[in-house]
Amino acid sequence: MLSSFLYLPLTEAMPRILSKEAILDLGGRKVGVSFVRNRMARRIIMRLHQDPKSGEDGIVVTLPIHSSFQEGLNFVNEKSVWVLKRLESLTPRVIFADGAVVPLRGVEHIIRHTSVRRGLVKVENKQVFVSCGAEHLERRVRDWLKGEARDCIKIKVLEKAAVLGCKPGRISIRDTKSRWGSCSFSGNLSFSWRLVMAPEIILDYVVAHEVSHLVEHNHGPEFWNLVECLTEDVAASRDWLKKYGEELHRIG
Repeated sequence: MLSSFLYLPLTEAMPRILSKEAILDLGGRKVGVSFVRNRMARRIIMRLHQDPKSGEDGIVVTLPIHSSFQEGLNFVNEKSVWVLKRLESLTPRVIFADGAVVPLRGVEHIIRHTSVRRGLVKVENKQVFVSCGAEHLERRVRDWLKGEARDCIKIKVLEKAAVLGCKPGRISIRDTKSRWGSCSFSGNLSFSWRLVMAPEIILDYVVAHEVSHLVEHNHGPEFWNLVECLTEDVAASRDWLKKYGEELHRIG
């Protein structure tokens, strides 16, 4: 039987509340919950969240200005079954470590740590050889993947922008959680570095999507016509991101 969401108490009478965060007991499982306020929010929204440092899975509850923290807790309690199912369905997190299997352009590769010729990363026979101190391996792999993403994305952006006869602004590579890419009204483009782990057609689609926004700032028929001209299998790429995109955020 599922228990209600409860704070884990510091004492029997005093719940443990850390600023806008709490530790909840859900059917015997301790789950971290963070409350954030958003002036634009019209309703309470809940989503899963992974702590980037600890790797622990928890939830974030977005509250409109007029909603109280208690209302947020009540909302979480009402959705407890959903939360449990979502947490249990998550794929295991993959750490960048020696022997770990990670995708590169949609193809699984094995990370191999070596201390020879430090600073060098080499891909060979579906293996990624990383030369560095063991304590720097995780950061070295992440930085290398970001660089690979930056180089690939920049080339594709310039090629597709040339097709449309437009000029992009600044191109940024980030670790965004809610968007794979974005285009500002000033023409600056931003992309998630994790796209380099997806099949190349998926990365190509996201670039085509954002470059098309340099011409059309909405998602009307003319916009989608531009996307179709810049890449292939648009519907299949969108479906892939919906189905597998979350897994990319659990790597590294």
